Amino acid sequence: MNGHHNQSITDMVQTISKLALAQQQLARQAEQLYSVEVDSIMRDKCRDPQRIERLLDGILDFCFDDEMLRLFKKLCRYYFKIDQEATVSYVHTYREMWDEDEDYKNGGEV
Repeated sequence: MNGHHNQSITDMVQTISKLALAQQQLARQAEQLYSVEVDSIMRDKCRDPQRIERLLDGILDFCFDDEMLRLFKKLCRYYFKIDQEATVSYVHTYREMWDEDEDYKNGGEV
């Protein structure tokens, strides 16, 4: 029975490893697509809140990844000059979703 238990653990570790790899590959694909859009917004000096917020919404889903977080911050810095209130809301949403600081999640100081 111990051999079966060890095999189950090995199988589970392999499955988790495959999922983690797939998650990273998906993040790389998302980064390629979103970075083109973010660069376009900045190059064109776009001020369209719907377009910018649609991108921020999509990027937020991938902020577990450092490069996607970098892209999110880049777009937030740009958007802050256009709509401070909306940008602050996105930063708070990021923190609620991804911030590991339990003090923030529990209503404490950032």
